[in-house]
Amino acid sequence: MTLATTTDPAPGQGASSALPGVFITFEGIDGAGKSSHIGALADLFRAQGRTVTLTREPGGTPLAEKLRGMLLADAMDPLCEALLMFAARRDHICNVIEPALARGEVVISDRFTDATFAYQGGGRGFDWQVLHTLEGWVQALPDGHTRQPDLTLWFDLAPAVAAQRLAGAREPDKFESESAAFFERVAAGYGRRCAAQPERFARIPADQAREQVWADVLAAVRAHRCWTLAKGPSA
Repeated sequence: MTLATTTDPAPGQGASSALPGVFITFEGIDGAGKSSHIGALADLFRAQGRTVTLTREPGGTPLAEKLRGMLLADAMDPLCEALLMFAARRDHICNVIEPALARGEVVISDRFTDATFAYQGGGRGFDWQVLHTLEGWVQALPDGHTRQPDLTLWFDLAPAVAAQRLAGAREPDKFESESAAFFERVAAGYGRRCAAQPERFARIPADQAREQVWADVLAAVRAHRCWTLAKGPSA
């Protein structure tokens, strides 16, 4: 997955929808297995007659993809890293996420702001309050609220298990090359974020068989209000 991709509307459904947009994010450390379930969830919503936009962070727009390349390869201090993450996010929100939600689509993103708190705040030890300030600036909506996902599926996996899964799978990027201690801090960062906003988080134990992980994803989605919001008229 690179740039955002949007499916065509279901037959009989126009490009705009009377149904509200829904924003779902997948989170977890590298190797947690979240990516293998994103497409399946998109298909589930398509079966409900919904248009789905699949995207990712960092990335999702031409500008954000350029910044992604820098973030995954170039050495920089934590503040620079955080600023580039949020710059990419701002472009992503303005040009992909908000327009799609306004059209009544289901937006599914492989990572969003929770990853910044986990990787830069947890892994790098960067100032959590500065990240909160940047979050408020970058994700501000005209009504005064801050753009957040309706539901976040957190694939929780022990870093040692994730490392075993990634071993030899591909050439590691800058983050994947970090130490086990770094990923322990990242996992703790996700836990802290989940504890602060439990109403939108669903913790998925990612050390199970793939079929059970999918069953847990399905149960979490169907138990959340986003499922009621997202169901099409024929559901």
